[in-house]
Amino acid sequence: MADTPESKPSSIGSAAPQMQGGLIGAEIAAGIATLVWLAISGVLVLRGEFDVAGRTQAAAVAVLIVVPIGLAWVLAAAARTRRQVRSEITELRRGVEALRKAYVTQAQQDNSGTAQLIARRLDELVAGQRKAETSLAMLGSIRMAEMEAAAPTPKAVAQAPVDTTQPTLALGTPAEALEPPLSNEDFIRALNFPETAEDQEGFSALRRALKHRSSEQLIRASQDILTLLSQEGIYMDDLRPDLARPEIWRKFAKGERGRAVAPLGGIRDRSSLALTAGRMKTDPVFRDAAHHFLRKFDQTFSPFEEGASDSDLSGFANTRTARAFMLIGRVAGTFD
Repeated sequence: MADTPESKPSSIGSAAPQMQGGLIGAEIAAGIATLVWLAISGVLVLRGEFDVAGRTQAAAVAVLIVVPIGLAWVLAAAARTRRQVRSEITELRRGVEALRKAYVTQAQQDNSGTAQLIARRLDELVAGQRKAETSLAMLGSIRMAEMEAAAPTPKAVAQAPVDTTQPTLALGTPAEALEPPLSNEDFIRALNFPETAEDQEGFSALRRALKHRSSEQLIRASQDILTLLSQEGIYMDDLRPDLARPEIWRKFAKGERGRAVAPLGGIRDRSSLALTAGRMKTDPVFRDAAHHFLRKFDQTFSPFEEGASDSDLSGFANTRTARAFMLIGRVAGTFD
């Protein structure tokens, strides 16, 4: 009948009790040396070799007899301890080997759990790849929009009438004055950047926004700060801020700061806040880009708010640029 776990003695340390029941070679040798030395000392005392008339001489003789015997037994005890330690080390090695085999066996039995872990890890990698692709499409959108705007289609070139006259503009008139006003819808869509490389509506809105100096400066400042944040693994699509009411945004546009507009700092993700604050303190390039972004945001948002409806402000608050403002503004103390 097999032993139960309760009745089976532990193998570790079991050798020590077994050795304590018998004598080892060093103890036998110490016993023999003790008897021999006592015999020699007795013979010398009986023959009068030691003068033990005085107390001091008697104590010296006693020490001379006892010390060698004590040394012999100390050596014997050391030999026993050394043997016990070796035995325990051997038992420990056997125990570790048994644990290792049990771990391997358990791991082989848990193949299904390992497969689930691997599957979950693969899902995380796929999600990360999709996020990276979205981020690359967003961060490269300005360059793609500029290239598309600079290269007219052959059909447009063929249909363009030949004008031999020179256009006349008033002195100092900016080129953007000839462009139609940027709609709130295009402004909001441009600040969110194209979702993917196939987002034609997003690219069209971005091209139109880049033709206006104020929105173009904010878009470029936003792209710079989003690029720097992505280096820390911070993506606006991962943030789920608490959105403030439109009237709070209007207060900010009117110049109010601090507690009055604190709900605008709706980013609660501690990891993103900590990483951004650390980068702000240690990286002067990041710090300059952050402050430049906040200035351009302030300068551009105020004119936009004047003609924006509450629905426009709600859509604006959901853009990637607005989320970056919430994060950077909270770290910079805009809402304190």
